[in-house]
Amino acid sequence: MGRISVTLSTEKLFKVLVIGDLGVGKSSVVMRYVNKRFDETYKASIGVDFALKTIEWDPKTVVRLQLWDIGGQERVKNMSRVYYKEAMGAVVVFDITNSSTLEAASDGQPIPAVLLANKCDLTGRDGALVSSLDSFCKDNSFLGWFETSAKDDINIEEAGAFLVKQIMLCDTSLSTEEHHWDRIKVNQTPTESQSVNTSSFKTFCQLTFRSRSPNLTGHGIHRNTGPASG
Repeated sequence: MGRISVTLSTEKLFKVLVIGDLGVGKSSVVMRYVNKRFDETYKASIGVDFALKTIEWDPKTVVRLQLWDIGGQERVKNMSRVYYKEAMGAVVVFDITNSSTLEAASDGQPIPAVLLANKCDLTGRDGALVSSLDSFCKDNSFLGWFETSAKDDINIEEAGAFLVKQIMLCDTSLSTEEHHWDRIKVNQTPTESQSVNTSSFKTFCQLTFRSRSPNLTGHGIHRNTGPASG
């Protein structure tokens, strides 16, 4: 009798928050990321919406992201800290044509988070604002930022892949309780528009480990698109 080969796969389920002011395009980002489409008539979320993204991370690992799309209404935003429980990452979205929407992201994040400068397809892109995002991310503990457009599908998949990679690194660290952070590398080779802050990864994962274990009481990497496409 011939031998039967059985390939065992590991499944990972991660809770990821999607946060930002009303009208910045959070739901459109989720729709583009999960369903690969954009709907001009898509209505704003009221409360919290949920979506599931399944990723074949490698031949032996399937990652499922439980995306919590948190509404931008003031009463919902005031409860956002409640939603952080058991979350492994966050996507914080602001409107690149409206600098006031960046204020919602200025509190810092207690979990690994990536910042999306959304709606880069529109005119009115604030160049001065974009040039300040490196220091903003460092001051507010973001792992990095991406200039995105849910409408034109710019950097949505790339931003998601970047965040998942950091979550997977954190998860591996939590499982082994040891990790050589000086060896962490990102698949992309850093360029002038990209940088890596491994100390941020270490801090986030240590905090996450403490919050999940009952026995224990930035520069970021970013990618911009250059001048707006119009």
